[in-house]
Amino acid sequence: MKKNVRVRFAPSPTGPLHIGGLRTALFNYLFAKQNNGEFLLRIEDTDRNRYLEHAEQYILDALDWCNISIDEGPNNNGAFGPYRQSERLDIYKSYAMKLVAMGKAYYAFDTNESLNLLRQAKEKEGESFVYNWQNRMGLNNSLGLDAHEVQTKLRSKSPYVIRFIMHSSVENQPFFTEDMIREKSEINIALLDDKIIFKSDGYPTYHLANVIDDHLMNITHVIRGEEWLPSLALHKRLYEAFNWEVPEFAHLPLILKPNGKGKLSKRDGDAMGFPVFPLTWKDQKGYKENGFLSEAVVNFLALLGWHPDNNKEVFSLAELISAFDLKNVVKGGAKFDYNKAIWFNHQHIQRLKSSFLEEKIRTLLIRKEIKTTIALNHVINLIRDRLNTLDDLWDESKFFFIRPNEYDEKAKKKVWKENTKKLIEEIILLIEEDKVYSTLSIKERINTFIHDNGLKMGMIMGPLRIALIGEMKGPDLFEIIKLIGRDETIKRLNIGIKLIK
Repeated sequence: MKKNVRVRFAPSPTGPLHIGGLRTALFNYLFAKQNNGEFLLRIEDTDRNRYLEHAEQYILDALDWCNISIDEGPNNNGAFGPYRQSERLDIYKSYAMKLVAMGKAYYAFDTNESLNLLRQAKEKEGESFVYNWQNRMGLNNSLGLDAHEVQTKLRSKSPYVIRFIMHSSVENQPFFTEDMIREKSEINIALLDDKIIFKSDGYPTYHLANVIDDHLMNITHVIRGEEWLPSLALHKRLYEAFNWEVPEFAHLPLILKPNGKGKLSKRDGDAMGFPVFPLTWKDQKGYKENGFLSEAVVNFLALLGWHPDNNKEVFSLAELISAFDLKNVVKGGAKFDYNKAIWFNHQHIQRLKSSFLEEKIRTLLIRKEIKTTIALNHVINLIRDRLNTLDDLWDESKFFFIRPNEYDEKAKKKVWKENTKKLIEEIILLIEEDKVYSTLSIKERINTFIHDNGLKMGMIMGPLRIALIGEMKGPDLFEIIKLIGRDETIKRLNIGIKLIK
């Protein structure tokens, strides 16, 4: 392990942060904190055609919601800034020119039209056009043109790109890449093209800017998605061209669609009915707005592609930092399971302090202009294990505070019989006569009534629940009767007798 571990998360502000990107940020953060290192945020905004103004703030807000703290970034005064690539353009150009001066890159003046013609000609032959060592000397670039012609083109400001020499015709040594997750691989770089590293618009491509920034920011480990694995050979070659130390690389497995067929995309949320963003973006609700706890989302994402040494599943962020190990990251893709995300959220809701949930209900009551004397901590104790998301809070507790204004038709037909009205009237008398009015005394009186009259439990409990709640749901019925109070219970039962038929 290298000393002074430094990792970075480098998203492009071209849209909302997908949960796959959030997982990449999380794995970088966990690795850094476990090794007492630094976690950097770098905004890679060189794709000006797809740049979205509010996307950067969205990224910052998403990381903040997940408690993924940034040691250095656009809003932090780190020593290696600026942390937006659009503010580093002069740096990239100087290094691109340095590669040209060293004979490791070259100006290419080819037009899109001329390259398209070459591609079409190769396609007719059943081959693919590759701009590399086999044909570069015969193309419109500073390697094939004489020096005078090159200077004339540059002075006249002819459009050009800068291409990196990926492979020389005289090279014959095997080329290897190493990955902390996928280990060592041999790459035939003779088959690869001379990638554009500097564009005609004056912006670097991702490949050049990425390598320069990682070097200048002292990044020791590059932890990124599997989709960047094909670029590893190019990036290593760029490091070697500058004679820079190559950081250690780790490529994380893809997050797959629920059926395991293909990478989970931003469009899958709408198509399959689940969020794919941590926070709401335009009309697509995020996990936060769907009632998820950030701790649960972090826990869920951590186990997409990583497994601990034991079989533990529920982790706090601090516990994840302690347990995380890149060696336990799998190579194969991890299937996304929204039901598992809900399960994690349920588990983390059980860990919450009652005061947190009480405040949530109190806020709902204020918003709905409902006053109550019911002890909210008792309500929480009764409904907590029924909560999968924070959105469930009102649905699982509203009957404590408001009477039902409608009754579930299917349940009503099932439990409300011809003699039900008379039986409920008897229960009302029992409740009126109960001087103790405790959960236990109410339960004993009603159970005794059922037994003494030779009734089945469902003949009383079902109708009681329908009349009090409006549907066949909720926690222990005797607890509900006790909490809403004698007067409210009797009112609801009398209303039910009149309205339910």
